[in-house]
Amino acid sequence: MASQSLEESSFGTDRDGDHPDRTDEWEAMRAKYLRPSSERSASSARGVHHQALISSDVERTIGFYQDLLEWPLTELFENRDYPGSTHFFFDIGNGNRIAFFDFPGLGLGEYAEVLGGHHHLAVSVPKDNWDRLVAKLEAAGVETFLHETSCYFAGPDGERLEIISDPLGAMYDMDDV
Repeated sequence: MASQSLEESSFGTDRDGDHPDRTDEWEAMRAKYLRPSSERSASSARGVHHQALISSDVERTIGFYQDLLEWPLTELFENRDYPGSTHFFFDIGNGNRIAFFDFPGLGLGEYAEVLGGHHHLAVSVPKDNWDRLVAKLEAAGVETFLHETSCYFAGPDGERLEIISDPLGAMYDMDDV
C-alpha cells in the first residue's frame, strides 16, 4: 500500500466534526500552565516501565513487533492477574517497554478510540532507522500515514502507533519542550 499524507488519510478522522480555531485558548493555557524548562521542577518519574496493550494472537504480535519493527522480545510469561493469559514485552529503547496480554476466552472486541483510552504510542527512532522501518512497513502492506517526521500506522490488532524521527524530548522543532 502506498503512503498517504495525514491530510489525505482518515487516520483518526472517522468521526470528524468541527475544527474550531483554538489558537487563543492554547496560548492562554500555555501562559497559565507552561513554565520555561529552567523553571520546571524535576519529574517524580523515571520513565515508562511499560505500556500494556491487548493482543488477539501472540505469535502474530511477536512477528509484527520483533521482526517488522525490530523491537526485541524481552520476556514472555503467564499473566499474574489472569491465569492462562500471556504477558510479553518488547524493548522500545532507553529502558522502556511495550507489553501485551492475550485474554483467551474473554471475547474482547476490536480496537476502539474512546475518551480516556489509548490514542497512539509514539516511539522515537533515529532517522536512518525511520527510513528503513517505513520502507519495511510499506513492503509488508501496512498502511502508513506520513506527516513530516512522523509515520502513523496500526498494529495487528488496530492499536495506533507512530514512529517519529524527532529525538526524545523534542517536539516538532520547538525549542523548549
